[in-house]
Amino acid sequence: MKIEYDPAHDVMNIEFLSEEKIVDSVEFEGIIIDYSKDRKIVAIEILDAGKRTTANPIDLINFSIVKEKAVA
Repeated sequence: MKIEYDPAHDVMNIEFLSEEKIVDSVEFEGIIIDYSKDRKIVAIEILDAGKRTTANPIDLINFSIVKEKAVA
């Protein structure tokens, strides 16, 4: 996963599957979801990210990974 913020264009991109080709995109109120051929989410783009959150949205990132074994 890669998270990028472009302050010049105020766009945040969250990329989940860098190796997948984008074949379809759906936009809803400034949020764009990019899909692969088999409908996996490749990336999510947030337009006007600073206007929707805070002046520098990258400061909001608090990344943690929680790994748990599946309960059988």
